[in-house]
Amino acid sequence: MELIIMLTIAVFVLSYRSQNGESVYTFIITTVSEIYNKFAPYSYQEVRAKSKELGTEYTPKEYMVQVILIGGGAAVGAYFYFYSIVRAIIYFAIAIGFIPYLAYLRTMKTYSEYIFELVQVYCTNVINEFTTTQSFVKALEGVRDSGILEEPIYSDVCKVIDMSYANGTIDEAVAWFDAKYPYYMVKNMHQLFVQITKEGAKDSGESLENMMLDIDLLVEGVYRDKMDRQTSHTKFITFGVALYGLAILVQALMNVQTYKTMLSEWYVRLLLHGIIATNTYFIISGEKFYNEDTGVE
Repeated sequence: MELIIMLTIAVFVLSYRSQNGESVYTFIITTVSEIYNKFAPYSYQEVRAKSKELGTEYTPKEYMVQVILIGGGAAVGAYFYFYSIVRAIIYFAIAIGFIPYLAYLRTMKTYSEYIFELVQVYCTNVINEFTTTQSFVKALEGVRDSGILEEPIYSDVCKVIDMSYANGTIDEAVAWFDAKYPYYMVKNMHQLFVQITKEGAKDSGESLENMMLDIDLLVEGVYRDKMDRQTSHTKFITFGVALYGLAILVQALMNVQTYKTMLSEWYVRLLLHGIIATNTYFIISGEKFYNEDTGVE
């Protein structure tokens, strides 16, 4: 009966869209886009502007692919878990509800890598400028005026310069910048410059060269970690998706009719829901770890 109702609705939508001269594909793409624009989490909305600048925002077509892969996979899996179209539809709706969050994680990963590259440019160029100016603030001004910095680092460097002149010392400005960009290379470089500023700039050349080597090693370590994460992420997702096949494996080991009989027991259904929820939490946590900040402590 449930299947008949679903087929009736599908036929109605197809015929209605055909009469109005609109393709079903266009209708689905438009609908998905409108839904996510209206109901996407606020965190996703906040990073959306930056996503457009970086070219990482999901297009409606990409959202549609996600709906088919994630939502369709969830619906098929849930059906073979419970042999219920209603539960399959419910899990389909729950699964596509995670898509904005996954898009947000991808955006934050890209944004984090973008900031890391800006921080690297900031550190190496400040060190190079300092070898000429022998003044931290003058080095910041030289990097600022070079036009090599991009937002948001550019505005923050300007603020550091203003704070340094207003306070007559770089301590507070450096602490503020370190808190906003908690990268090893930033903290180490600033610590060195604070020390040089207070103790004098004599024989600082060797220290600066060592600092450049440290930055190179840190950058190399971060990109090596990125490649390792990519490899482990592929294996992780494969393993996580395979775990959803647990119920299929159970059915392969016993008669399908026996399995359906077991589904009549409430505790069996509860156990299956628990398996799905636990595995989903496992996968989402892994995705969050994979997309965590690049190069940050």
